[in-house]
Amino acid sequence: MAMAGLYRRVLPSPPAIDFASTEGKKLFIDAIQAGTMEGFYKLISYFQTQSEPAYCGLASVSMVLNALAIDPRRKWKGPWRWFDESMLDCCEPLEKVKAEGISFGKVVCLAQCAGAEVEAFRTSQTTVDHFRQFVKRCSISDNYHVVSSYHRGSFKQTGTGHFSPIGGYHVGSDMVLILDVARFKYPPHWVPLTLLWEAMDTVDETTGQRRGFMLISRPQREPGLLYTLSCKHESWVGVAKYLMDDVSHLLKSEDVKDMDSVLSILCTSLPSDFGKFIQWFAEVRMERDGGIGISEEEKGRLAIKEELLKQVQDTGLFKHIVHFLSSTSCSRREPVFGGNENLHEIAASVCCQGLEILSGRSGTSNCSCCRETCLKCVNGSTDKPLTVLSATIVNGKSEEKVDMLVPQSMMKLCCGAPDPNNCIRTQPVGSNILTALLLALPPETWSGIKDKKLLEEVQSLVLTGNLPAMLQEEVLHLRRQLYLLKKCQENKESTMHPACTTSVC
Repeated sequence: MAMAGLYRRVLPSPPAIDFASTEGKKLFIDAIQAGTMEGFYKLISYFQTQSEPAYCGLASVSMVLNALAIDPRRKWKGPWRWFDESMLDCCEPLEKVKAEGISFGKVVCLAQCAGAEVEAFRTSQTTVDHFRQFVKRCSISDNYHVVSSYHRGSFKQTGTGHFSPIGGYHVGSDMVLILDVARFKYPPHWVPLTLLWEAMDTVDETTGQRRGFMLISRPQREPGLLYTLSCKHESWVGVAKYLMDDVSHLLKSEDVKDMDSVLSILCTSLPSDFGKFIQWFAEVRMERDGGIGISEEEKGRLAIKEELLKQVQDTGLFKHIVHFLSSTSCSRREPVFGGNENLHEIAASVCCQGLEILSGRSGTSNCSCCRETCLKCVNGSTDKPLTVLSATIVNGKSEEKVDMLVPQSMMKLCCGAPDPNNCIRTQPVGSNILTALLLALPPETWSGIKDKKLLEEVQSLVLTGNLPAMLQEEVLHLRRQLYLLKKCQENKESTMHPACTTSVC
């Protein structure tokens, strides 16, 4: 009886060699003996099948992140922190990825946003010998992994653009093992490295850009705990250009005399979509998983964020920004930074998104809405109460309570107050965000200030070396993201680009 749909594909061989075939097994054993399969063991331990036809990029990144033991710092399901495709939405909406695939640049963005170090190359800016060096480097270590973006047609396979990790290398035959994440279609297989290069050295008709590969590794520094930059919304290009190029030009062209005038220039010309560009990390959990209390681990994470926020608010720059934003003449600017947002509106939005991720529905068209939010104060490890914002989320006929854990220093809370609007922020969220972002700007940003005394003051306020170690890490994380986005904007091939290879299996 004929059945609808497709059940796997026959792997065209040659040019590929099935990993499980007699010849494939021999290549595998030879490579193990030669010591060029060291990266294989971690990758195969976390090998996964892409859950959607267009999720090859997401599955490849998720697999590599788990193989590198990078902590996502947020829950997947139940109490477990684990990378899943549904969590990789910081650079592109999952609904869009599901429908259209994802670009090479956005895959790089996802890996970097998730906390990995990424070096990305397109074939137009490197050579096959350079690529071979990277493959060899990864084959003798499990600290780095290569993800390749290639065209299936070069292997006589059906489909077009595709992402998959490289699991090993056979020196004698110069072949690589592709751990194809579309396992419903093709099994893992060996292909000649030069043929894989040809498959990467193809032009995506949609973008006009060549494909390539990326080297993903654990970061030398810890990723940010409070803030991250997002290229999920297309407006990021203008915001990145403003921060990395326009600010320095504005300071050169204007005759600024004090810090208020510096901040005035920055706020007056700030792009309207700035709030979508820099976002703060929020920790959410289903109430049925976390119960009514806060675990010791959750208390520990909140304590670290609390200390980091305190370090931000102890800087001289923060005090200048608070004074500036609280002045009558500039109060109209505050909504740009989120300072006048209603806390419960934020909680409703965050908890809705959190529920979609935790329930595996992120990127679907199903709509959830928040029926109500309420504040709960629970005892922490000190005398200070810890804050939990609880939201009741309605999805169809079902309801789910979702909690958002909130660092205390972000707001002043009147626990037990009958009116939720009695919960008032001690400082605008925007003051924290703007402080962190200005500290993260390249040091040369301020060099155009003509007043020498003011220049010295500004340089002293933003000097990274003057900051506590934890805040230094946060600032340097944001600065690395800014440099990455600047190179992207300048269309430098050695890093991510917003219009690289769109891949749909």
